[in-house]
Amino acid sequence: MTTRTETIPLVDGSELTMTVGESDGTPVRGGIVVLHSSQGVTERTEAIVDGLADEGWLAVAPHLFHGSGSAGEVSGVSVLADSDASFGWLADRGVAADLMGVLGFDLGATAALVVASKRSLGAVVTVAAAGVAQPLADGLPPLLDVVGELTCPWLGLYGESGDPVDPEDVDRLREAAHASGAVVDVIVYPAAEHRFDDPSDASTVVPDDDEAEGGEGTRSEARHRVLNWFDAHLR
Repeated sequence: MTTRTETIPLVDGSELTMTVGESDGTPVRGGIVVLHSSQGVTERTEAIVDGLADEGWLAVAPHLFHGSGSAGEVSGVSVLADSDASFGWLADRGVAADLMGVLGFDLGATAALVVASKRSLGAVVTVAAAGVAQPLADGLPPLLDVVGELTCPWLGLYGESGDPVDPEDVDRLREAAHASGAVVDVIVYPAAEHRFDDPSDASTVVPDDDEAEGGEGTRSEARHRVLNWFDAHLR
């Protein structure tokens, strides 16, 4: 498995940095764009890219923060531009649109739902997508305004506590998403142990069959759901 950083041009003349992971010598099953949290591309993001590559996916994490490197730079326009560039990069390597998925965390989860409502994809998975009734950032629409236009199956993971989203908003979002006609599965965990993107979690994105019970068991179950979702819908 190979992980590297690449830079590609954007249509506005700027450049996009991407962290790329791909399996060595294994046929590519499809492509997954990983949209990072407000912390930016961290070691945990890189571990998730690595884990997806180990599973046979061509994984790419665009660095969403340009310029000053802050979450305030992210808008609906910039998210779509960076995602489009990532999809184009995957397409240039032979990945068809229905074999492309998006996986997002926090800010990246919100962005992933916006992308999945505006672009034709194979599947989307979000972890703690906020900004349900009110915009999470300037230029990002409230998710209630866009999920009725989902173009692909959506798996949403939330924690009843620990995630910055009111459980009632999660229920509203689930109901609104069903109007799209897409397959929708929204899971609410009792706390935040599902956060397999947590930097304090030393395990890999690909679960171990012998993992412990409790918090680690919940993270394992959440990872299984994510991998199974892409397995089921990107084929």
